[in-house]
Amino acid sequence: MRVVLAEDSGILRDGLVALLARQGHEVSAVADAELLRREVARLARESLPDVVVADIRMPPTSTDEGLRAAVELREQFPGLPVLLFSQYVETRYADVLLRGDARGVGYLLKDRVVDVEDFTRALARVARGETVLDPEVVSQLMGASERDLGQARLSSRERQVLDLIAQGRSNNGIAETLFLSQGAVEKNVAAIFQKLDLPHDGANNRRVLAVLRYLGAGGSGPRP
Repeated sequence: MRVVLAEDSGILRDGLVALLARQGHEVSAVADAELLRREVARLARESLPDVVVADIRMPPTSTDEGLRAAVELREQFPGLPVLLFSQYVETRYADVLLRGDARGVGYLLKDRVVDVEDFTRALARVARGETVLDPEVVSQLMGASERDLGQARLSSRERQVLDLIAQGRSNNGIAETLFLSQGAVEKNVAAIFQKLDLPHDGANNRRVLAVLRYLGAGGSGPRP
């Protein structure tokens, strides 16, 4: 894969470059958001990179430069896969990035990624167009949604299933985690789709839509 990495920490940046290069990936590394914009635009003259990895907080103000650059690049190059790799859970940042088409979007916390294979698998999934969210990000987003939306219509079991869907688990993975049968998981997933009033359009990824609807990232939460 061709990867563009935006990270202001020299030690972490060099480490990630070495890691990805050892796996055969072609990596362009930059230290700030403006250089990220320029590098993606330069590569796009021939073909878009397969995935962009960006820290949220980068110079000059170390607030949200990385996020804003990622959002702008997604608008300029629709479908560009982006993985946020941050030290912080910033619910408003995740909401901005997930709003609209969330395919090919990821948000991982640096301190929680302890296995190299977990990181590289997540990177590959985002590059394939999947949505990958750290469980802690999901937990905090769901907490914010419940505070905003009041009493949710989902049962506690359905929320557990939706939480695992947001983490990218398959029905089989959900069944193993919750010690449920495949049939029970399928019933819970169907109930989630119904309660969140999701369209039956096969062109949409209903699992992603379910997560976005519940989190409020798609512009509205569960209907009363």
